[in-house]
Amino acid sequence: MMSTKDAYKQKAEAELEIAHAKLAEFKAKAKNFTADTRINYAKHLEKLEHEAESAKSRLKELSEAGEDGWEKLKDGVERALHGLNKAMHDVAEKFKN
Repeated sequence: MMSTKDAYKQKAEAELEIAHAKLAEFKAKAKNFTADTRINYAKHLEKLEHEAESAKSRLKELSEAGEDGWEKLKDGVERALHGLNKAMHDVAEKFKN
């Protein structure tokens, strides 16, 4: 049977995978923008990449934690995933067409 930690980790990893797919989609979309828009978009994508790396780092810490310690790291993972989702939403809203 899967532990709560493993189930949570799988859920968080799935969210991170979706975020990476969205990031790739955003990068592909940027190729169709004018130079000025592409520069502005790149700044937002950098923030998105930073948020993704932060979430990945938090998830790694959680993975390495023991069964007793992982609960303490869960909030950090949640905050990182929330920041990532917010950044994805902001990029999607700012550059929807």
